[in-house]
Amino acid sequence: MVRAGIVPAEGGWVSATGQSHWVFGYGSLIWLPGFRFRQRQQALLRGAHRSLCIYSHRHRGTPQAPGLVFGLTRGGSCNGMAFEVAAEDWPETRDYLREREQVSGVYREAMRSVRLADGQAVEALVFLVDPGHAQYAGRLDVTEQLRLVRRSHGRSGPNRDYVINTARHLEDLGVADAYLSALARLLEAEG
Repeated sequence: MVRAGIVPAEGGWVSATGQSHWVFGYGSLIWLPGFRFRQRQQALLRGAHRSLCIYSHRHRGTPQAPGLVFGLTRGGSCNGMAFEVAAEDWPETRDYLREREQVSGVYREAMRSVRLADGQAVEALVFLVDPGHAQYAGRLDVTEQLRLVRRSHGRSGPNRDYVINTARHLEDLGVADAYLSALARLLEAEG
């Protein structure tokens, strides 16, 4: 089945035109994409929202002391960043993203329509949380979120830094996420 110029292919999705691909970032991909891109624009994804809902055993925690990272969960909408990747860079980018995002299989790859800041709608690769996965934390109250984030540290650094960096970069972009901003202020107040 072809969806808006995207066709399934061995190893993932490819552009039917061969021109470029899009990736939607809503957490650390916003401020640390780690791959080459042609352009980036703020973007809106409908049907899923950013949530601190995944236990991290690698990047921001360990199996013994899990941290929390963001996932896209069902419902609402999410402001983030869309990155256009050239067709010739796509295989390397896709492999990099799978290594980075699919370590434990807690995310599902999907193609979703996102609305770019310039008004254009594009199909973008998104990583949606799998609510049936063992690392899905679900809706934790703020006290438990703070407890996990404060104590955790993984390969990519302190969990606290991840939450604060994401909040600050969203604010720099003019993206309002009141809940995340409040969490970041509480973490920053601790020094």
